[in-house]
Amino acid sequence: MPWARLHAVKDYYDLAAILDDFPKIKFNINLVPSLIAQLDDYASGNARDKIIDLTLAPSSSLAAADAAWILENFFMANYATMIAPYPRYAELLAHRGREAAGDEIKRAAANFKKQDFLDLQVWFNLAWTDPYWRRKDPFIASLFKKGKNFTEEEKSGLIKKHLEICSLVVPKHKELQDSGRAEISTTPFYHPILPLLCDTDAARVSIHGARLPSNRFRRPEDARAQIEKAADFYEKKFARRPRGFWPSEGSVSEEVAGLFADCGARWIATDEEVLFRSLSTLRASSPSRADIYEPWRAELSGRSKPVDIFFRDHALSDAIGFVYAGWDPATAAADFMKRLDGIKKNARAGSLPLVNVILDGENCWEYYRNDGEDFLRELLGRISADPDIETVTYSDYLDKHPPTRKLSRLHAGSWINANFAIWIGHDEDNASWDRLYEAREFIAGHVRDNPAHAAAPEVSRAMEHLYAAEGSDWNWWYGDDHGSAQDSMFDSLYRAHLKKIYETLGAKPPENLNIAIKTGHRAGPPILEPADFLSVKIDGVATNYYEWLAAGFYQTGLAGGSMHQVESSIKAVYYGFDLSNLYIRIDSNLLKDPDKLSQYEFRVKFMNPDGVVARVSFATDKTLHNYAMERAGKDILTLHNAPGTFAAASKVVELSLPFEFLGTSEGEKLDFAVILLENGNEIERWPYQRVFSIRHPSKDEFSNNWSV
Repeated sequence: MPWARLHAVKDYYDLAAILDDFPKIKFNINLVPSLIAQLDDYASGNARDKIIDLTLAPSSSLAAADAAWILENFFMANYATMIAPYPRYAELLAHRGREAAGDEIKRAAANFKKQDFLDLQVWFNLAWTDPYWRRKDPFIASLFKKGKNFTEEEKSGLIKKHLEICSLVVPKHKELQDSGRAEISTTPFYHPILPLLCDTDAARVSIHGARLPSNRFRRPEDARAQIEKAADFYEKKFARRPRGFWPSEGSVSEEVAGLFADCGARWIATDEEVLFRSLSTLRASSPSRADIYEPWRAELSGRSKPVDIFFRDHALSDAIGFVYAGWDPATAAADFMKRLDGIKKNARAGSLPLVNVILDGENCWEYYRNDGEDFLRELLGRISADPDIETVTYSDYLDKHPPTRKLSRLHAGSWINANFAIWIGHDEDNASWDRLYEAREFIAGHVRDNPAHAAAPEVSRAMEHLYAAEGSDWNWWYGDDHGSAQDSMFDSLYRAHLKKIYETLGAKPPENLNIAIKTGHRAGPPILEPADFLSVKIDGVATNYYEWLAAGFYQTGLAGGSMHQVESSIKAVYYGFDLSNLYIRIDSNLLKDPDKLSQYEFRVKFMNPDGVVARVSFATDKTLHNYAMERAGKDILTLHNAPGTFAAASKVVELSLPFEFLGTSEGEKLDFAVILLENGNEIERWPYQRVFSIRHPSKDEFSNNWSV
């Protein structure tokens, strides 16, 4: 798959290089060793991905299967920011069909001309090329300017540039490290969830009733090896041992903290909720938010060496990762600075709060205009100009401010809900762990039966496949939590690593490795469709058990792709209808503490019928402040301070949207999303990267439900 290469040219280099323009700013950047290894393979020409192969395939002689594959996969980019801004790329998608699939794609391929394919081959790779290179590289700039009618030579030249950029990523980070501008930390080699490698029973620390795999996996020696392999690899690349580690997904436990300390780590980092849960076991009083704004020294029972731990502010981190993408860059940067000012004002007397903002370094930017550069420049400029703010590397900070507070207990959890539920507990996750356990036991048995071969090359190769299979991202895609269009490929690759273990040691892989673990593609949680007509009273309360029982349902907390949003104000959406109205119920945390409710607006935005929007807001006493429906920017229904005929809030938000104002008729499709805005800026949109879909009902819509 192409993601390491594409993120290298879109994110990894320029996110570091931006420091060249902001001399007062320092970053802490984490690079995973298995990522660096992939970039090395690309740079040396030893790595290929199918996108490269089919990009370089001559457009005049594409096989029918390859042509269809290109049309299916060369639009894997965020439409609003990576396709729509480029007329030729958007034209090609329209030519294929935005929602085309299966036979529709095959038919579309027959209508694509040689130049269409050639332009598409270029544009997919060009859209993933950061604006930084548009400014810095004349060849890439010329392709953007040309826009269409590309040549085979230009196409191959672009791929050559991509591989060149892959070769520049690590040297740029080393340059920043050596100049003191950035601290480069690392992660256990293949990005495993170390607490679960040490003992899968660690999952029960935070989820007491968790369903676990049939076999208990306990291999702390593997966890140590993943850390040591990472440190050795880092030293080869950066000419020094790593001082800090970001544990994969912020996953820590007392045993893991001890392993990091034993392996020479000075510091590690994780999420604020891990600290809060750790402190709650040590003191009677509730932890304070001020507790996260300083490092803590973990001096744990039975561990000979301490390690310092930083805890991230996940609201600030998630604001960049999930909220600001749709905002005006200046407004977003101002909001961030306002939040920092609030932290400063609420700091303990005499303290200098250290605010830890930690998030994925690549995945969010494709949802920002201009790949986030406008926002980052606005934010870094404001931070640089503020005399009260200093950006620091973690090691520099510890040199001047060693921790004064100590932890004698450390909660076992990750940066997602302070538990490990993403990676264990679901039937698919547990099946994955069982297959891993069986392969690990096979290696151990082989060594036991052949002690003279313990250091043999084939055992080392088998262990390398095992370490790769221990990586966290396989189980990220198993279960209901996350999904992608490549789920089946992830599943196949995972089982391929396990098969290689047996084959490398001269055995036939077990038959269960020929059976898919992933039972079906899910791009997030299921959207349950309405089962019958609703009879809803718009009063802001689930009046009785049956009122919303037949509604469609979507739970936001399970949504996600390559990122996972921990905090969301909207927890669930119910939807359904009678013959006259579309009904929507929104379950939101905002109603529990309504003091700031007036700052928010709920919107229902329709893609079909296009241009229709419903806007609803409430006062701090939960009375209706405004209800409006508009089409093409013109109000078609407006109510101010009206009683709850069309909208009400109390325990939940309930909305009624009359079909007569939607302008639809029987059988017509309605596609819509539920959006939350704060002070006019979009902060949440559900369902995640999808829409709710229904059809305008007829009186016999559910007649089959009652047939005998």
